[in-house]
Parts: sequence; C-alpha cells; structure tokens
Amino acid sequence: MTTPLTPVSLRWQGAADGSLEILDQTLLPGRLEWLPCQSVDAVIEAIRMLRVRGAPAIGIAGAYGMVVAAGEAMRAGHPADEARAHVLALAERLATARPTAVNLRWAVERCVRVIDQLPDDTPASGLATALLAEAQAIHAEDRDLCEAIGRHGLAVLPEGDILTHCNTGALATGGAGTALGVIAAAWEAGRRFTVYADETRPLFQGARLTAWELVQRGIPVTVLVDAAAGHLLATGRIAAVIVGADRITACGDTANKIGTYALAILAEAHGVPFFVAAPSSTFDLSLDSGAEIPIEQRAAAEVLAPLGVPAAPAGAGAYNPAFDITPARLIRGIITEKGVVTPVTRDAIRHNLEGHPGPA
Repeated sequence: MTTPLTPVSLRWQGAADGSLEILDQTLLPGRLEWLPCQSVDAVIEAIRMLRVRGAPAIGIAGAYGMVVAAGEAMRAGHPADEARAHVLALAERLATARPTAVNLRWAVERCVRVIDQLPDDTPASGLATALLAEAQAIHAEDRDLCEAIGRHGLAVLPEGDILTHCNTGALATGGAGTALGVIAAAWEAGRRFTVYADETRPLFQGARLTAWELVQRGIPVTVLVDAAAGHLLATGRIAAVIVGADRITACGDTANKIGTYALAILAEAHGVPFFVAAPSSTFDLSLDSGAEIPIEQRAAAEVLAPLGVPAAPAGAGAYNPAFDITPARLIRGIITEKGVVTPVTRDAIRHNLEGHPGPA
C-alpha cells in the first residue's frame, strides 16, 4: 500500500547564499520537476507564470525572493550601501509580481522592515542571513497557520461530501493548505466523504492540482467541469462548499479564483453553506469593499488555447480575469487560524483578527 503524502510547493536549499527551489506547478500532474531560482527575475517569472501560485505560497516565495536579491548583491560584490539599495529596489518588483493576492506584498514588506532594523553598514551577507531567517519564519508560521485553520474548520464543516474550487492545499501554501487543510483535517479525524473539485478553467488548477493532491493524500476526489456545479448542488449530495481566498476586505468581501462568485450564488440558491478558509495575512483592512480589489487580467491565450490546445477560431478575443469578488453576504463563515468569522461582518472580522476565537 502506498503511504499518503503531503506535497511541498517550494523549499530553500543551502545557507544564506543558497537558492530557492519551486515545484513547477505548470507541469503537474504529468511531471514533477523542481525549478531552481537563483535570480530575482527567475522568482518573478515563476510567480507571474503560476509555477508557484496560491496567495500564501507566493507570499513565501516573495520572502525568499528577497534573500535571492541579497544573494545577487553578494555575488556582485556590492558594498553595504549598494547591497541595501539593490535589495530594496527589487522589493517593489517582487511585491507587484501579481496584483490581487495581498500576501505577496505583506511578506515582502515584512522583509523590508527587517532590513530597516539593520545597521546601515550591514554587508550583503548580513542582509542575506537576516532575510533568510525572516523568510523561514514566514514559511514556518504558515505551516502552523494551516494546522490551526484545519482545526477550526473541522469544528464547523458539516458531515458529508464537499465541493471546492481551484487549489488551496500544500501546493498553494507553506503547510497542509487552507480549504484543503480543513478537508484533510476532517479526513484525518475519521470522517469519510468524496471531494468534488471544479476543474477551474482556464488553467485547470482543480483538475491538475487539487485532484493530484487529494490522490496523493488518499482522499477520494471527483473532478467536474465548472459549469456542472449548479447541477451537482441541485442533487442534494453536497454538504458544504469550501474555498480559499487571495484578498479579504474589511467588510468580508473576498477575492478568489474566477468562478468562485458564481459558485457562492449557486450554493446560496441550494441552501448549501459556503465557507472561505484563509490566514489573517489575507485580510486587507485598508480596503473597504471588494470594489476596491485590483483584479488581475491574464493573457488571452489561456482562454483561446487552454493548455496549448486551440479551442477558439483565429481572430476571436478573450475575457480572462483571474479572480472575482464574492460578497460577504454569501459567505457562511471565514475560517482563519484564530477561529471562525461568523456572521461575516466588519465587527466580527475585527474581533477575530484581534485574537478572539468566536464571533463578536
């Protein structure tokens, strides 16, 4: 019997002068290949091209990208002032590699604060050492956050089959996952169910990544086309829908992979509870509502020729937003490492983020 395993999305190899390695998710499930990133350009390319994806995971990648920036300064022999300037100049490029997920900027800014606390004469090697410690701390914290999200989610997730969208597991985080972390916690607690995974067009993260992860974990999974979700919910076999998030506003409006909003409407129409699972770092309280969240627009080719296979005639255009906004009113609860926000209101969000486990 094969022992179920939890995949890993990225890892640091070596000491402060080492390199970031990313599991290239664009090749899954057919090939498992690690991509070495020894330059900031390589890290940015991996983030933009979705070789690493998922809000927590790209935040961790951004933090390690700051270490890579310091490594570039070390190899170039920059004196202390030039090394600092080099790393800080690359920080903004890393933070804006993808615009919607707030975790990326959050992690990079944490690293910038580490630099700000160091003496001005700190050499490049000192910057790299301090930044590696911070990046590894962010990575370790995310593992712990995923465990806590799983624990809190288990307490509110109903018994029965589950529908999910996109990928929210170990490939999208530094640990067991957010929404998939809750699912894994339920399975490990002895519950038995089938996970229905929307294929998640146009890049098929549900079919390629979520299904792959669940097979690795030994959890039954059934893949469906996105457009079949309404029919599935109408059958009455789904007990809950649970998804992740890339940014959550002060009122609870949530940005997640395109198709999430439609799924939330369908869940409400069929009386199925709709949950969001995300760490507190995904909240952006500077934004009042979902209308203020920037929505990334991606290449037309992803729609017109999915996975490189032409699916539309030459000359056709494409509308390809990567994310949509689910209004707070459609969300039964937001599961964080600090507890469950329910009902989803401004006061309940503030209460949760201040460390209180239950609703206000």
